[in-house]
Amino acid sequence: MPISNAAFVRSTIILLIAGMILLLGIVGTSLWLVSKVQTNFAELVDVREVRSAASDLLSTLKDAETGQRGFIITGEASFRTPYDDALKAVAKRQRVLEEKASRFAHYAESMPDIGRLVSEKLVELAGTVEAMEQGRAADAVAQVKTDRGRLIMDQLRTRLGDIMADADRRLHESIIDMLWSAGALQWTTVIGAIAIIGVLGGAAVIVAQYTRDIVVARREVETLNATLEKRVDERTEELIRANQEVQRFAYIVTHDLRAPLVNIMGFTSELQASLASIQNYVLADEKPPSVDDILEARRAASEDLPEAIGFIRSSTKKMDGLINAILKISRDGRRELKIERVDIKALIETGAAAVNHQIGESDGEITIDEKLPTVISDRLSLEQVFGNLFDNAIKYQSPDRPLRISVSARNAGRAGFYIEFTDNGRGIAPEDHERVFELFRRSGAQNKPGEGIGLAHVRSLMRNLGGDIVVRSELGQGTTFVLRLPPDLSKVVRSMQA
Repeated sequence: MPISNAAFVRSTIILLIAGMILLLGIVGTSLWLVSKVQTNFAELVDVREVRSAASDLLSTLKDAETGQRGFIITGEASFRTPYDDALKAVAKRQRVLEEKASRFAHYAESMPDIGRLVSEKLVELAGTVEAMEQGRAADAVAQVKTDRGRLIMDQLRTRLGDIMADADRRLHESIIDMLWSAGALQWTTVIGAIAIIGVLGGAAVIVAQYTRDIVVARREVETLNATLEKRVDERTEELIRANQEVQRFAYIVTHDLRAPLVNIMGFTSELQASLASIQNYVLADEKPPSVDDILEARRAASEDLPEAIGFIRSSTKKMDGLINAILKISRDGRRELKIERVDIKALIETGAAAVNHQIGESDGEITIDEKLPTVISDRLSLEQVFGNLFDNAIKYQSPDRPLRISVSARNAGRAGFYIEFTDNGRGIAPEDHERVFELFRRSGAQNKPGEGIGLAHVRSLMRNLGGDIVVRSELGQGTTFVLRLPPDLSKVVRSMQA
């Protein structure tokens, strides 16, 4: 089905809106995922710094304790160097840990306790080292053996170990979240790309179809332009034919109407002559009428006058019939067509039902094709056309066989539909095929009543409907009337008005 301009614009707008929504969704989701990755990464860095600071502080305290133990055991000054270096670094490492831990509430809560334990550990280390420097080695060893320093160190390992363990857990969770966000970002990109490709594909299909419709329309325009000259020739031919029909109609009307007038004029003269004979008899006042006058008057009254009046009456009756026939065709030509959908099959079935009793009297039958079309036309005109054809078939049926009537149709594309109305009647001679469509003209034996206007009326109706009618027939072989009917009369009317 061709795409209209409105449908194309509507579809394009819908696809554009859908594409914009998809793009905004992809961008929004991507930004959210990137923000989530950045947040996770920043948290990962902060947690890692807390863990590193806790590990550094614990390692420095271990170094200080190792230097202390070595100095106490050996008494050598070389072991003071690791102790002194570690002691100098403890404060710095403790400040770094407190600074990094302040970013996390649950880490910050542990800092006072850790600071207290560090202070106690430093006091313990300083006491033993001072005792050694004063030569009180036994007191220093005794202080170490109290396990106070070990207990403090164990508490510090526990506190700082908990921080490092929690940091490891947080680092693991952050890495998992970052991997999930990266995967989600990847799938969002893939799904978004597929959706955008789908939208672009739909747009491409619509544009391609619209373009194809434009190409088809252009080809149709080119075809119409190419056939325009032919159509002009056809219209010219139709006008010439219509002009010829008008001339022929005028000749027939003047000829057939003139014949009764000539008869009337002739018999009027005869009436006048007969009247003179009667006047000689009736108005004789000076002398009695002669025997010849009396005989002449009686013959005029008994023969001439009735004959003249009879011929005048029949001529005027014929003239009245001709005038009524002309008026009927004229009225049909002026009648405004009522264009509507007409089911030809139903219309013919109705016409067949009206004459079925007449056909049944001769054991005849009517066959109607199931594939008769539905057209846009004038129902009353078509009823009159098929009614005339049924009446003709019944009137001119062959006396030696049952009447058979068949109605079929074929589709001729742009030319319209061809409906064939066939009977097995007495047929029409080839030389009369066009004559039967002329007004007041009949063919064959004139043994049936009629004025010769039926088929002329049918052709007039068909041409008013934008179609035509022709006949195929042989004497004794039946007759086929072929009706050409356009599928849509409204287009024909618009074309004629253009």
